[in-house]
Amino acid sequence: MAVILAGTDRTTADRPVEHPRTQPLPVIPVGYLAENKQSAPQEQFVEIPADLLADKIMGGLVGQLLGNLNGLPHEMKYIDEPGNVEQYTPGLPQGARTDDDTDLEWVYIYTMEQHQIFEPTPRQLADLWKKHINQRIWCANRFARELMNLGLEPPLTGQPAFNPWSDFNIAGQFVCETFGLVAPAMPQTAARTAIPFLRVSVDGEPLQATQLLTAMIATAFTTDDLKKIIQAGREALDRKSVLCQVLDDVVAWHKQYPDQWRKTRELLKQKYTRFGGKTRDRNGYELNTAAIIASLLYGQGDLVQTLRLAFNFGWDADCNAATAGTVVGVIKGYRWMQSQGWNIKDLYRNTTRDEMPQDETITRFAQRIGSVAETLIVRHGGQKLQQDDKAVYRIRCQEPACVYPLPDWTERFRQLQQELTPRILADLKESDAVANARGAYLAICLDLWDALQQRHPQECRRALEALAQQQTLLDLAWKTPEPNGPKLRAKLTAAGLKRPAPLSGKT
Repeated sequence: MAVILAGTDRTTADRPVEHPRTQPLPVIPVGYLAENKQSAPQEQFVEIPADLLADKIMGGLVGQLLGNLNGLPHEMKYIDEPGNVEQYTPGLPQGARTDDDTDLEWVYIYTMEQHQIFEPTPRQLADLWKKHINQRIWCANRFARELMNLGLEPPLTGQPAFNPWSDFNIAGQFVCETFGLVAPAMPQTAARTAIPFLRVSVDGEPLQATQLLTAMIATAFTTDDLKKIIQAGREALDRKSVLCQVLDDVVAWHKQYPDQWRKTRELLKQKYTRFGGKTRDRNGYELNTAAIIASLLYGQGDLVQTLRLAFNFGWDADCNAATAGTVVGVIKGYRWMQSQGWNIKDLYRNTTRDEMPQDETITRFAQRIGSVAETLIVRHGGQKLQQDDKAVYRIRCQEPACVYPLPDWTERFRQLQQELTPRILADLKESDAVANARGAYLAICLDLWDALQQRHPQECRRALEALAQQQTLLDLAWKTPEPNGPKLRAKLTAAGLKRPAPLSGKT
Protein backbone atom coordinates (compact mmCIF):
# COMPACT_ATOMS: atom_id res chain seq x y z
CA MET A 1 0.00 0.00 0.00
CA ALA A 2 1.17 3.53 -0.78
CA VAL A 3 1.09 5.77 2.27
CA ILE A 4 0.87 9.53 1.81
CA LEU A 5 2.63 11.62 4.43
CA ALA A 6 2.48 15.36 4.98
CA GLY A 7 5.09 17.27 6.86
CA THR A 8 7.83 19.84 6.89
CA ASP A 9 10.16 18.38 9.53
CA ARG A 10 13.02 17.55 7.24
CA THR A 11 16.76 17.49 7.56
CA THR A 12 19.06 19.21 5.10
CA ALA A 13 19.51 15.90 3.32
CA ASP A 14 15.75 15.73 2.80
CA ARG A 15 15.50 19.07 1.08
CA PRO A 16 14.22 18.91 -2.47
CA VAL A 17 16.81 18.46 -5.15
CA GLU A 18 16.56 21.18 -7.76
CA HIS A 19 15.98 19.64 -11.17
CA PRO A 20 18.76 21.01 -13.37
CA ARG A 21 17.18 22.90 -16.23
CA THR A 22 17.96 21.79 -19.75
CA GLN A 23 20.52 24.17 -21.25
CA PRO A 24 19.00 26.66 -23.72
CA LEU A 25 19.17 25.29 -27.25
CA PRO A 26 20.11 27.38 -30.25
CA VAL A 27 17.04 28.94 -31.83
CA ILE A 28 14.44 27.44 -29.49
CA PRO A 29 15.26 27.76 -25.80
CA VAL A 30 13.85 25.15 -23.50
CA GLY A 31 12.97 28.13 -21.35
CA TYR A 32 9.49 27.29 -22.60
CA LEU A 33 9.45 24.85 -19.67
CA ALA A 34 7.62 26.79 -17.02
CA GLU A 35 8.83 27.08 -13.45
CA ASN A 36 7.64 24.49 -10.98
CA LYS A 37 4.77 26.07 -9.06
CA GLN A 38 3.31 23.82 -6.40
CA SER A 39 -0.06 24.79 -5.02
CA ALA A 40 0.07 22.62 -1.92
CA PRO A 41 0.55 24.56 1.34
CA GLN A 42 3.06 22.00 2.55
CA GLU A 43 5.07 19.31 0.84
CA GLN A 44 3.76 15.80 0.83
CA PHE A 45 5.56 12.53 0.50
CA VAL A 46 4.24 9.13 -0.45
CA GLU A 47 5.86 5.90 0.70
CA ILE A 48 5.66 2.96 -1.68
CA PRO A 49 7.31 -0.38 -0.89
CA ALA A 50 9.94 -1.20 -3.50
CA ASP A 51 8.30 -4.48 -4.43
CA LEU A 52 4.95 -2.72 -4.93
CA LEU A 53 6.53 -0.04 -7.09
CA ALA A 54 8.24 -2.70 -9.23
CA ASP A 55 4.93 -4.57 -9.54
CA LYS A 56 3.12 -1.45 -10.71
CA ILE A 57 5.86 -0.58 -13.21
CA MET A 58 5.73 -4.10 -14.61
CA GLY A 59 1.93 -3.93 -14.70
CA GLY A 60 2.05 -0.64 -16.58
CA LEU A 61 4.57 -1.96 -19.10
CA VAL A 62 2.65 -5.18 -19.71
CA GLY A 63 -0.59 -3.21 -20.03
CA GLN A 64 1.13 -1.07 -22.65
CA LEU A 65 2.44 -4.11 -24.53
CA LEU A 66 -0.93 -5.84 -24.48
CA GLY A 67 -2.71 -2.78 -25.79
CA ASN A 68 -0.10 -2.24 -28.48
CA LEU A 69 0.40 -5.74 -29.82
CA ASN A 70 -3.11 -7.10 -29.23
CA GLY A 71 -4.41 -3.86 -30.74
CA LEU A 72 -2.47 -4.06 -34.00
CA PRO A 73 -5.19 -6.04 -35.83
CA HIS A 74 -7.55 -3.11 -35.12
CA GLU A 75 -5.21 -0.28 -36.09
CA MET A 76 -6.93 2.18 -38.48
CA LYS A 77 -9.72 -0.34 -39.12
CA TYR A 78 -12.59 1.58 -37.51
CA ILE A 79 -12.91 5.12 -38.82
CA ASP A 80 -16.46 5.89 -39.92
CA GLU A 81 -17.96 3.35 -37.56
CA PRO A 82 -16.65 1.81 -34.31
CA GLY A 83 -15.40 -1.74 -34.05
CA ASN A 84 -17.47 -4.64 -32.82
CA VAL A 85 -15.01 -6.62 -30.67
CA GLU A 86 -17.20 -8.45 -28.16
CA GLN A 87 -14.78 -10.94 -26.64
CA TYR A 88 -11.12 -10.40 -25.82
CA THR A 89 -8.58 -12.29 -23.76
CA PRO A 90 -5.22 -10.57 -23.25
CA GLY A 91 -2.15 -12.60 -24.10
CA LEU A 92 1.36 -12.60 -25.50
CA PRO A 93 2.00 -16.31 -26.02
CA GLN A 94 5.03 -15.62 -28.23
CA GLY A 95 6.22 -12.84 -25.97
CA ALA A 96 6.35 -9.19 -26.99
CA ARG A 97 8.31 -7.66 -29.83
CA THR A 98 9.54 -4.22 -30.68
CA ASP A 99 7.07 -1.87 -32.31
CA ASP A 100 7.21 1.92 -32.54
CA ASP A 101 4.63 2.12 -29.76
CA THR A 102 7.23 0.86 -27.27
CA ASP A 103 10.64 0.56 -28.89
CA LEU A 104 11.49 4.26 -29.15
CA GLU A 105 10.87 4.46 -25.42
CA TRP A 106 12.97 1.33 -24.97
CA VAL A 107 15.89 3.13 -26.61
CA TYR A 108 15.35 6.16 -24.38
CA ILE A 109 15.03 4.13 -21.18
CA TYR A 110 18.13 2.12 -22.08
CA THR A 111 20.06 5.35 -22.67
CA MET A 112 18.93 6.89 -19.41
CA GLU A 113 19.74 3.71 -17.47
CA GLN A 114 23.10 2.95 -19.08
CA HIS A 115 24.44 6.47 -19.60
CA GLN A 116 22.50 8.61 -17.11
CA ILE A 117 21.42 10.95 -19.89
CA PHE A 118 18.30 12.66 -18.58
CA GLU A 119 18.70 16.01 -20.32
CA PRO A 120 20.01 15.11 -23.76
CA THR A 121 21.66 17.72 -25.95
CA PRO A 122 20.54 18.12 -29.56
CA ARG A 123 23.67 16.32 -30.74
CA GLN A 124 23.12 13.42 -28.32
CA LEU A 125 19.56 12.97 -29.54
CA ALA A 126 20.56 13.02 -33.19
CA ASP A 127 23.39 10.55 -32.55
CA LEU A 128 21.03 8.33 -30.58
CA TRP A 129 18.58 8.17 -33.45
CA LYS A 130 21.24 7.61 -36.09
CA LYS A 131 22.65 4.74 -34.06
CA HIS A 132 19.43 3.00 -33.04
CA ILE A 133 16.36 4.31 -34.88
CA ASN A 134 16.57 3.80 -38.62
CA GLN A 135 13.61 1.65 -39.62
CA ARG A 136 9.96 0.93 -38.86
CA ILE A 137 9.08 4.54 -38.08
CA TRP A 138 6.44 6.66 -39.75
CA CYS A 139 4.87 10.09 -40.04
CA ALA A 140 6.46 12.69 -37.73
CA ASN A 141 9.18 10.28 -36.62
CA ARG A 142 10.06 9.28 -40.18
CA PHE A 143 10.23 12.89 -41.28
CA ALA A 144 12.38 13.85 -38.28
CA ARG A 145 14.80 11.02 -39.05
CA GLU A 146 15.15 12.19 -42.64
CA LEU A 147 15.80 15.75 -41.48
CA MET A 148 18.66 14.34 -39.41
CA ASN A 149 20.14 12.96 -42.62
CA LEU A 150 20.06 16.54 -43.85
CA GLY A 151 22.10 17.56 -40.82
CA LEU A 152 19.33 19.04 -38.65
CA GLU A 153 19.17 18.20 -34.95
CA PRO A 154 16.33 18.22 -32.42
CA PRO A 155 14.33 20.22 -31.59
CA LEU A 156 14.46 21.64 -35.13
CA THR A 157 13.49 18.21 -36.45
CA GLY A 158 10.22 18.51 -34.52
CA GLN A 159 9.27 22.02 -35.59
CA PRO A 160 6.21 22.35 -37.84
CA ALA A 161 8.12 24.86 -39.97
CA PHE A 162 10.27 21.94 -41.14
CA ASN A 163 8.35 18.80 -40.13
CA PRO A 164 4.77 19.07 -41.44
CA TRP A 165 3.50 16.27 -39.19
CA SER A 166 4.77 17.67 -35.94
CA ASP A 167 1.90 19.86 -34.78
CA PHE A 168 -0.76 17.13 -34.90
CA ASN A 169 0.88 13.70 -34.93
CA ILE A 170 0.19 11.31 -32.05
CA ALA A 171 3.86 10.54 -31.41
CA GLY A 172 3.39 12.77 -28.38
CA GLN A 173 1.10 10.04 -27.07
CA PHE A 174 2.55 6.71 -28.09
CA VAL A 175 6.14 7.62 -27.18
CA CYS A 176 5.30 8.97 -23.73
CA GLU A 177 4.02 6.16 -21.48
CA THR A 178 7.28 5.00 -19.91
CA PHE A 179 8.06 8.58 -18.92
CA GLY A 180 5.03 8.37 -16.66
CA LEU A 181 6.25 5.03 -15.32
CA VAL A 182 9.66 6.45 -14.34
CA ALA A 183 8.11 9.29 -12.33
CA PRO A 184 5.63 7.80 -9.83
CA ALA A 185 3.68 10.56 -8.03
CA MET A 186 5.86 13.11 -9.89
CA PRO A 187 3.80 14.33 -12.87
CA GLN A 188 5.93 17.42 -13.47
CA THR A 189 9.11 15.35 -13.53
CA ALA A 190 7.42 12.93 -15.94
CA ALA A 191 6.70 15.74 -18.39
CA ARG A 192 10.05 17.51 -17.94
CA THR A 193 11.90 14.27 -18.59
CA ALA A 194 9.77 13.36 -21.60
CA ILE A 195 9.59 16.66 -23.45
CA PRO A 196 13.21 16.93 -24.69
CA PHE A 197 12.93 13.41 -26.13
CA LEU A 198 9.48 13.98 -27.61
CA ARG A 199 10.50 17.26 -29.25
CA VAL A 200 12.56 15.20 -31.67
CA SER A 201 9.42 14.86 -33.78
CA VAL A 202 6.48 16.83 -32.34
CA ASP A 203 5.63 20.11 -30.67
CA GLY A 204 2.63 22.19 -29.69
CA GLU A 205 -0.60 20.31 -29.00
CA PRO A 206 1.01 16.85 -29.24
CA LEU A 207 3.20 17.84 -26.29
CA GLN A 208 0.09 18.85 -24.39
CA ALA A 209 -1.02 15.24 -24.89
CA THR A 210 2.36 14.16 -23.52
CA GLN A 211 1.82 16.21 -20.37
CA LEU A 212 -1.76 14.98 -19.99
CA LEU A 213 -0.91 11.31 -20.26
CA THR A 214 2.34 11.23 -18.32
CA ALA A 215 0.57 13.06 -15.48
CA MET A 216 -2.20 10.46 -15.52
CA ILE A 217 0.24 7.56 -15.42
CA ALA A 218 2.33 9.15 -12.66
CA THR A 219 -0.84 9.74 -10.64
CA ALA A 220 -2.08 6.17 -11.09
CA PHE A 221 0.68 5.01 -8.73
CA THR A 222 -1.12 6.62 -5.79
CA THR A 223 -4.83 6.28 -6.58
CA ASP A 224 -7.18 3.97 -8.46
CA ASP A 225 -9.81 6.70 -8.86
CA LEU A 226 -10.00 7.25 -12.61
CA LYS A 227 -11.73 10.60 -12.23
CA LYS A 228 -8.84 11.87 -10.08
CA ILE A 229 -6.34 10.43 -12.52
CA ILE A 230 -7.99 12.15 -15.49
CA GLN A 231 -8.33 15.41 -13.57
CA ALA A 232 -4.61 15.28 -12.77
CA GLY A 233 -3.96 15.00 -16.48
CA ARG A 234 -6.19 17.97 -17.23
CA GLU A 235 -4.32 20.09 -14.69
CA ALA A 236 -1.12 19.39 -16.64
CA LEU A 237 -2.52 21.04 -19.77
CA ASP A 238 -2.04 24.58 -20.95
CA ARG A 239 -5.45 26.19 -20.41
CA LYS A 240 -5.44 27.24 -24.08
CA SER A 241 -5.01 23.65 -25.25
CA VAL A 242 -7.70 22.12 -27.44
CA LEU A 243 -7.38 19.05 -25.26
CA CYS A 244 -9.04 20.84 -22.34
CA GLN A 245 -12.24 20.95 -24.37
CA VAL A 246 -11.72 17.41 -25.65
CA LEU A 247 -11.47 16.09 -22.08
CA ASP A 248 -14.44 18.12 -20.91
CA ASP A 249 -16.53 16.80 -23.79
CA VAL A 250 -15.65 13.16 -23.12
CA VAL A 251 -16.32 13.50 -19.39
CA ALA A 252 -19.65 15.25 -20.01
CA TRP A 253 -20.80 12.74 -22.63
CA HIS A 254 -19.81 9.83 -20.42
CA LYS A 255 -21.86 11.35 -17.61
CA GLN A 256 -24.81 11.87 -19.96
CA TYR A 257 -24.54 8.46 -21.61
CA PRO A 258 -22.89 6.23 -18.95
CA ASP A 259 -23.95 2.99 -20.65
CA GLN A 260 -23.69 4.08 -24.28
CA TRP A 261 -20.08 4.25 -25.37
CA ARG A 262 -21.13 4.14 -29.02
CA LYS A 263 -23.10 7.37 -28.53
CA THR A 264 -20.01 9.10 -27.13
CA ARG A 265 -17.96 7.74 -30.01
CA GLU A 266 -20.43 9.16 -32.50
CA LEU A 267 -20.39 12.57 -30.82
CA LEU A 268 -16.58 12.57 -30.85
CA LYS A 269 -16.49 11.71 -34.53
CA GLN A 270 -18.99 14.44 -35.38
CA LYS A 271 -17.21 17.18 -33.44
CA TYR A 272 -13.54 16.35 -33.96
CA THR A 273 -13.45 14.89 -37.48
CA ARG A 274 -12.13 17.91 -39.34
CA PHE A 275 -10.49 16.49 -42.46
CA GLY A 276 -13.09 14.07 -43.75
CA GLY A 277 -11.76 11.17 -41.72
CA LYS A 278 -8.51 11.18 -43.70
CA THR A 279 -4.97 10.86 -42.37
CA ARG A 280 -4.97 14.11 -40.37
CA ASP A 281 -7.98 12.86 -38.37
CA ARG A 282 -6.83 9.26 -38.04
CA ASN A 283 -3.34 10.27 -36.94
CA GLY A 284 -4.29 13.42 -35.06
CA TYR A 285 -4.21 14.07 -31.34
CA GLU A 286 -7.86 15.11 -30.88
CA LEU A 287 -9.75 11.92 -31.72
CA ASN A 288 -7.07 9.59 -30.42
CA THR A 289 -6.69 11.37 -27.08
CA ALA A 290 -10.46 11.35 -26.72
CA ALA A 291 -10.53 7.61 -27.41
CA ILE A 292 -8.03 6.98 -24.60
CA ILE A 293 -10.04 8.95 -22.05
CA ALA A 294 -13.35 7.44 -23.15
CA SER A 295 -11.94 3.89 -23.00
CA LEU A 296 -10.78 4.49 -19.45
CA LEU A 297 -14.09 5.95 -18.31
CA TYR A 298 -16.26 3.30 -19.91
CA GLY A 299 -13.81 0.55 -18.94
CA GLN A 300 -14.28 1.46 -15.26
CA GLY A 301 -10.87 0.15 -14.22
CA ASP A 302 -11.39 -3.27 -15.81
CA LEU A 303 -8.28 -3.89 -17.93
CA VAL A 304 -9.93 -6.30 -20.36
CA GLN A 305 -12.90 -4.04 -20.97
CA THR A 306 -10.71 -0.95 -21.23
CA LEU A 307 -8.57 -2.53 -23.93
CA ARG A 308 -11.58 -3.97 -25.76
CA LEU A 309 -13.19 -0.54 -25.82
CA ALA A 310 -9.97 1.10 -26.99
CA PHE A 311 -9.92 -1.34 -29.91
CA ASN A 312 -13.55 -0.52 -30.70
CA PHE A 313 -13.22 3.23 -30.46
CA GLY A 314 -10.87 2.83 -33.40
CA TRP A 315 -8.68 5.33 -35.24
CA ASP A 316 -5.09 4.54 -34.19
CA ALA A 317 -6.43 1.84 -31.90
CA ASP A 318 -3.23 0.07 -30.89
CA CYS A 319 -1.62 3.31 -29.73
CA ASN A 320 -4.69 4.30 -27.76
CA ALA A 321 -5.07 0.87 -26.18
CA ALA A 322 -1.41 0.89 -25.18
CA THR A 323 -1.78 4.17 -23.32
CA ALA A 324 -5.04 3.21 -21.62
CA GLY A 325 -3.53 -0.17 -20.78
CA THR A 326 -0.57 1.53 -19.11
CA VAL A 327 -2.84 3.50 -16.77
CA VAL A 328 -4.91 0.50 -15.72
CA GLY A 329 -1.83 -1.72 -15.63
CA VAL A 330 -0.23 0.56 -13.04
CA ILE A 331 -3.40 0.46 -10.95
CA LYS A 332 -3.72 -3.33 -11.10
CA GLY A 333 -0.06 -4.37 -11.00
CA TYR A 334 1.52 -7.39 -12.61
CA ARG A 335 0.82 -9.86 -9.82
CA TRP A 336 -2.86 -9.32 -10.43
CA MET A 337 -2.34 -9.96 -14.15
CA GLN A 338 -0.55 -13.21 -13.38
CA SER A 339 -3.51 -14.31 -11.27
CA GLN A 340 -5.76 -14.03 -14.33
CA GLY A 341 -4.04 -16.95 -16.04
CA TRP A 342 -3.20 -15.04 -19.22
CA ASN A 343 -0.48 -16.52 -21.42
CA ILE A 344 2.30 -13.91 -21.37
CA LYS A 345 5.75 -15.11 -22.31
CA ASP A 346 8.58 -13.12 -20.73
CA LEU A 347 10.31 -12.05 -23.93
CA TYR A 348 10.82 -8.74 -25.73
CA ARG A 349 12.19 -9.55 -29.17
CA ASN A 350 14.22 -6.87 -30.89
CA THR A 351 13.14 -6.81 -34.52
CA THR A 352 13.57 -3.11 -35.24
CA ARG A 353 16.23 -1.25 -33.26
CA ASP A 354 19.87 -1.27 -34.37
CA GLU A 355 22.60 -1.97 -31.81
CA MET A 356 20.13 -2.67 -29.00
CA PRO A 357 20.03 -5.86 -26.90
CA GLN A 358 18.94 -9.03 -28.67
CA ASP A 359 18.18 -10.91 -25.44
CA GLU A 360 15.74 -8.52 -23.77
CA THR A 361 12.84 -9.77 -21.66
CA ILE A 362 9.77 -7.89 -20.50
CA THR A 363 11.07 -8.25 -16.96
CA ARG A 364 14.42 -6.73 -17.88
CA PHE A 365 12.70 -3.85 -19.70
CA ALA A 366 10.64 -3.19 -16.56
CA GLN A 367 13.77 -3.36 -14.39
CA ARG A 368 15.40 -0.71 -16.57
CA ILE A 369 12.36 1.50 -16.03
CA GLY A 370 12.59 0.84 -12.28
CA SER A 371 16.26 1.78 -12.24
CA VAL A 372 15.54 5.09 -13.97
CA ALA A 373 12.61 5.68 -11.61
CA GLU A 374 14.87 5.24 -8.58
CA THR A 375 17.32 7.77 -9.97
CA LEU A 376 14.59 10.33 -10.60
CA ILE A 377 12.98 9.77 -7.21
CA VAL A 378 16.27 10.54 -5.46
CA ARG A 379 17.14 13.44 -7.77
CA HIS A 380 13.83 15.07 -6.94
CA GLY A 381 13.99 14.97 -3.17
CA GLY A 382 13.00 11.38 -2.43
CA GLN A 383 14.83 8.53 -0.76
CA LYS A 384 15.12 4.78 -0.76
CA LEU A 385 14.81 3.57 2.84
CA GLN A 386 14.85 0.34 4.79
CA GLN A 387 11.84 -0.16 7.04
CA ASP A 388 11.48 -3.40 8.95
CA ASP A 389 13.95 -5.12 6.60
CA LYS A 390 11.92 -3.96 3.62
CA ALA A 391 12.96 -1.44 0.96
CA VAL A 392 10.62 1.53 0.66
CA TYR A 393 10.67 4.55 -1.61
CA ARG A 394 9.80 7.86 0.01
CA ILE A 395 8.74 10.00 -2.93
CA ARG A 396 8.33 13.75 -2.86
CA CYS A 397 4.91 14.27 -4.44
CA GLN A 398 4.25 16.91 -7.07
CA GLU A 399 1.08 18.67 -8.08
CA PRO A 400 0.28 18.23 -11.77
CA ALA A 401 1.04 21.40 -13.71
CA CYS A 402 1.72 22.54 -17.24
CA VAL A 403 5.50 22.73 -17.62
CA TYR A 404 5.47 23.34 -21.39
CA PRO A 405 2.97 26.00 -22.51
CA LEU A 406 1.73 26.15 -26.06
CA PRO A 407 4.09 28.12 -28.29
CA ASP A 408 3.16 31.29 -30.11
CA TRP A 409 3.76 29.89 -33.59
CA THR A 410 4.00 33.32 -35.26
CA GLU A 411 6.69 34.38 -32.83
CA ARG A 412 8.41 31.00 -33.10
CA PHE A 413 8.54 31.31 -36.91
CA ARG A 414 9.97 34.83 -36.68
CA GLN A 415 12.55 33.59 -34.19
CA LEU A 416 13.56 30.76 -36.47
CA GLN A 417 14.00 33.16 -39.36
CA GLN A 418 16.22 35.44 -37.31
CA GLU A 419 18.31 32.78 -35.64
CA LEU A 420 18.82 30.51 -38.65
CA THR A 421 19.63 33.10 -41.31
CA PRO A 422 23.41 33.06 -40.55
CA ARG A 423 23.41 29.27 -40.68
CA ILE A 424 21.53 29.26 -43.98
CA LEU A 425 24.01 31.69 -45.53
CA ALA A 426 26.92 29.59 -44.35
CA ASP A 427 25.30 26.40 -45.72
CA LEU A 428 24.72 27.99 -49.12
CA LYS A 429 28.41 28.90 -49.39
CA GLU A 430 29.70 25.47 -48.35
CA SER A 431 31.26 23.12 -50.87
CA ASP A 432 29.38 20.20 -49.29
CA ALA A 433 26.20 19.09 -51.09
CA VAL A 434 24.35 18.11 -47.91
CA ALA A 435 25.03 21.52 -46.37
CA ASN A 436 23.83 23.17 -49.57
CA ALA A 437 20.63 21.11 -49.54
CA ARG A 438 20.06 21.91 -45.88
CA GLY A 439 20.46 25.62 -46.52
CA ALA A 440 17.99 25.48 -49.38
CA TYR A 441 15.41 23.52 -47.39
CA LEU A 442 15.63 25.84 -44.38
CA ALA A 443 15.40 28.94 -46.54
CA ILE A 444 12.40 27.63 -48.49
CA CYS A 445 10.54 26.55 -45.35
CA LEU A 446 11.19 29.89 -43.63
CA ASP A 447 10.07 32.01 -46.63
CA LEU A 448 13.59 33.39 -47.09
CA TRP A 449 14.29 31.80 -50.44
CA ASP A 450 13.24 34.56 -52.84
CA ALA A 451 15.30 37.22 -51.09
CA LEU A 452 18.35 34.98 -50.86
CA GLN A 453 18.03 33.96 -54.48
CA GLN A 454 18.20 37.58 -55.55
CA ARG A 455 21.32 38.25 -53.48
CA HIS A 456 23.10 34.93 -53.99
CA PRO A 457 21.85 33.48 -57.30
CA GLN A 458 24.77 31.17 -57.98
CA GLU A 459 24.84 29.67 -54.49
CA CYS A 460 21.07 29.22 -54.47
CA ARG A 461 21.10 27.50 -57.84
CA ARG A 462 23.70 25.03 -56.61
CA ALA A 463 21.83 24.50 -53.34
CA LEU A 464 18.54 23.84 -55.11
CA GLU A 465 20.23 21.22 -57.30
CA ALA A 466 21.58 19.59 -54.14
CA LEU A 467 18.14 19.60 -52.50
CA ALA A 468 16.65 18.01 -55.61
CA GLN A 469 18.93 15.03 -54.95
CA GLN A 470 17.37 14.49 -51.50
CA GLN A 471 14.82 12.13 -52.99
CA THR A 472 13.65 10.47 -49.77
CA LEU A 473 12.96 13.79 -48.05
CA LEU A 474 11.10 15.17 -51.05
CA ASP A 475 9.15 11.94 -51.42
CA LEU A 476 8.02 12.27 -47.79
CA ALA A 477 7.14 15.93 -48.35
CA TRP A 478 4.94 15.04 -51.31
CA LYS A 479 3.19 12.32 -49.33
CA THR A 480 2.44 14.44 -46.26
CA PRO A 481 -1.30 15.00 -45.75
CA GLU A 482 -3.22 18.22 -45.29
CA PRO A 483 -3.18 20.75 -43.83
CA ASN A 484 0.60 21.21 -43.73
CA GLY A 485 1.59 18.96 -46.62
CA PRO A 486 0.04 21.16 -49.35
CA LYS A 487 1.64 24.26 -47.80
CA LEU A 488 5.10 22.70 -47.83
CA ARG A 489 4.68 21.39 -51.38
CA ALA A 490 3.59 24.84 -52.57
CA LYS A 491 6.80 26.35 -51.17
CA LEU A 492 8.97 23.64 -52.69
CA THR A 493 7.24 23.94 -56.06
CA ALA A 494 7.54 27.73 -56.06
CA ALA A 495 11.28 27.33 -55.54
CA GLY A 496 11.49 25.16 -58.64
CA LEU A 497 11.39 21.63 -57.24
CA LYS A 498 9.24 18.88 -58.69
CA ARG A 499 7.68 15.79 -57.22
CA PRO A 500 10.34 13.06 -57.26
CA ALA A 501 9.90 9.81 -59.13
CA PRO A 502 8.41 7.04 -56.94
CA LEU A 503 11.02 5.45 -54.71
CA SER A 504 11.43 1.71 -54.69
CA GLY A 505 10.77 0.12 -51.31
CA LYS A 506 8.89 1.44 -48.28
CA THR A 507 10.11 4.61 -46.59
